[in-house]
Amino acid sequence: ERVAGERVCAIVGPTASGKSGAAIDVARALGAEIVSVDSMQIYTGMDVGTDKPDAAMRGAVPHHLLDVRAPDEVVTVKEFQTLARSAIAAISQRGRLPLLVGGSGLYWRAVVDDLDFPPHSPEVRASLERAAGRGGPEELHARLAELDPQAAARMEPGNTRRIVRALEVIELTGHRFSEQGAWDLYASRYDLVVAGLHRPRAELYERIAARVDRMLERGLLEEVATLEAQGLGATARQALGYRQVIEAEPGTALEVLRDRIVQATKRFARRQESWFAADPRITWFEAGAPAVAARLEQYFVAAFTARGGVP
Repeated sequence: ERVAGERVCAIVGPTASGKSGAAIDVARALGAEIVSVDSMQIYTGMDVGTDKPDAAMRGAVPHHLLDVRAPDEVVTVKEFQTLARSAIAAISQRGRLPLLVGGSGLYWRAVVDDLDFPPHSPEVRASLERAAGRGGPEELHARLAELDPQAAARMEPGNTRRIVRALEVIELTGHRFSEQGAWDLYASRYDLVVAGLHRPRAELYERIAARVDRMLERGLLEEVATLEAQGLGATARQALGYRQVIEAEPGTALEVLRDRIVQATKRFARRQESWFAADPRITWFEAGAPAVAARLEQYFVAAFTARGGVP
């Protein structure tokens, strides 16, 4: 159901494109508060591996949906939807502008669009998880590719959690997971203006590699070890970087591990690009262009002004 008159702006795009830095400048210029649309930054302690905004960034602009749940908990897309919409409503009530920032495409759509979420069955899910344990997630991914090629194409073959969920829905409803809800209807419940940040593929890959190097230097291995000792839930264990560290064989060389994380992140970035490219509401900006934050600010102001009044 549409929230009449509730204005929301957003900056989306693939990982390492430069969203967080640009968002700080845009938020300060527009008097906005940032709502993170990142499926992993919501967990406490997952700081280095998710490149979570640091204390200085949070001090400059209020951030929401960071450090909301312990990493041994599982935040469903439905719960994330509820939390994000509550944050948006509270920001709007304070007379501020909500600025959504992130690259988690599924969570993004769940927040801004009226999407239905299919039923759950602990029994069916447990059966599928046992199958994944026997044959590996790649075997389940192959089964999903036969039943629902569109859904399979959007998922990493090793992402057990999402593959199991898709097969669970298919078994319970008799319909493809990709057909659930109004996924092909890009009709936001908000008065929404969206900017996307992109970079040439080679440049994005260089930034991804540099980010992984930086994470390893900042203590990614130590962070994963600490979190594992405390307990990691099924969702948190699938996070980029964390999963590769957890699944690495004892004695794996750091350079080998680094390359695995880089390659997995590149694959993820390509899927993000495909996901957001399908959304006709997004106006794209070159992230490396001079004064890109100022351009984004001008875009948001112009878009809202054209609709009657400034944000």
